Amino acid sequence: MAYPDGLPQWLISYLLSLIFVLFLVELKLMAIPAKVQKFLDGAKVKYEPVEHRTVYTAYDKAATLKVPQKIVGKTLVMKLDKELGLVLIPANKNLDKQKLKKLAKARKIDFASEKLIKNKLKGVKTGAIPPFGNLWKLPTFIDRSLLKAPKIFVNAGDYNWSIKIRGVVLKKVVPDLTSGSFGKTK
Repeated sequence: MAYPDGLPQWLISYLLSLIFVLFLVELKLMAIPAKVQKFLDGAKVKYEPVEHRTVYTAYDKAATLKVPQKIVGKTLVMKLDKELGLVLIPANKNLDKQKLKKLAKARKIDFASEKLIKNKLKGVKTGAIPPFGNLWKLPTFIDRSLLKAPKIFVNAGDYNWSIKIRGVVLKKVVPDLTSGSFGKTK
């Protein structure tokens, strides 16, 4: 059977199926907050969005993705004197505040409050902050051990998505990235 425009029904069905699949692919890409996706696409770098079950901790993310904790980054939002800064450490480590304090040349450091994070870091979910401080004009610090890994998984701004990225690519995306050893074994 052919439709008035001369296309066979099978072709129309195929085209509609293809359009539906493309719609689903586009919908999947939209799960990463638009602010983060636009930032990464604008940097013209290679990264991979990774969908997973809802997780709230880097430890759970590593278990869900079945990858070692040492390649899963957790982003900490810190008050460095009176300014905010982002700190990325592996899931298997805790922050050594004294080492970060020295590296950041800060007199006082502390974890930022949830209220402050919500007010200052718009466009992403609290607890899923990506480590791209330049998105908000903030300094970004990364534990050197993450840069040594061939690939790392970082927050994408949503509890169901992560970004798989190479350390060298992260350095390109965040040109003023400061690295140091400030993660301590749990």
